[in-house]
Amino acid sequence: MRQTKQLAHLVLLLLTLIVTVPTFAQSNFPTQPLTMLIGFNQGGSTDIQGQVLAKVLSEKLGQPVNILYHPGAGGASAAAMLANSRDQGYTFQFGLSLPYTFAPLATPASYQLTSFRYVAGITLDQIALVTGPNTPFATWSEFITYAKANPGLVYASQNIQDRFVINRIMRREGITLRIMPTTGGAGMAPLILSGDADLAFSGGTHSAYTDSGLMRVLASLADERLAHYPQVPNLRELGYDVSMHAIRVIAVPANTPDDQVDILSKALQSAIQDARFKQVTEETIKMPVIFMNESALIELFNAQVKEYKQLIAESQ
Repeated sequence: MRQTKQLAHLVLLLLTLIVTVPTFAQSNFPTQPLTMLIGFNQGGSTDIQGQVLAKVLSEKLGQPVNILYHPGAGGASAAAMLANSRDQGYTFQFGLSLPYTFAPLATPASYQLTSFRYVAGITLDQIALVTGPNTPFATWSEFITYAKANPGLVYASQNIQDRFVINRIMRREGITLRIMPTTGGAGMAPLILSGDADLAFSGGTHSAYTDSGLMRVLASLADERLAHYPQVPNLRELGYDVSMHAIRVIAVPANTPDDQVDILSKALQSAIQDARFKQVTEETIKMPVIFMNESALIELFNAQVKEYKQLIAESQ
């Protein structure tokens, strides 16, 4: 009888250990270095901001945060890599939200909106259409007039999303542009500065050049006017029923446990208050710092997906 009771106690102890050990390990997340995926080449605004964020996050989490660059398709290639990751929070993507909301609607993709969990939104992206210092137009209306008289101007594109927008504009205005694909702001900037491109999509790289006059913002692609260029109208004000409202977010695979997402979210909420992050975001790349949690992002993204589906349908 005593042996039976001892055996029962031993079984109970083993079951307790089996249940509690994984929970203990998860509550100590992270226990190893993390990887930040960036879907663009080095040198663009996402990289500039991401390097600072990685440093601050590593201090908050107590583990190194290493950056892995995987450019292509405006961040969608990195999103596809993340969707297939089994790292459950140890690998996350930092960048604009369009690869999750727009890209899988516009082209065949190995993932969808629900393939990820959206840990936090930390920056309001300031996406724009920009030109260089020596083009013979300084406003959007001047650009349209010039483009009508000079077919074949070069437009530097970064992703499928901005190509949908520029194609819509071309049809509306009856202009013809030659589209030149790039892999991000670092690829776009030399084309605009050299005059090899006349107009370009910019996710924020323009902020490093506007004060000196080397780049000029012609139109905002966001829902509102840009925070640092309030004199520049957005596309809706210019009569185009379209926008590309984007948030810079941190995304993890959909199978990431709640406690890991929680820990990352709290670390990010603290990181965005760090003076170094505020400086690089608000002063260097000239974007507003924000904080949106997972539920707020999901609500926003679901609404955007409906809008983007309509945009794509109308563009076909």
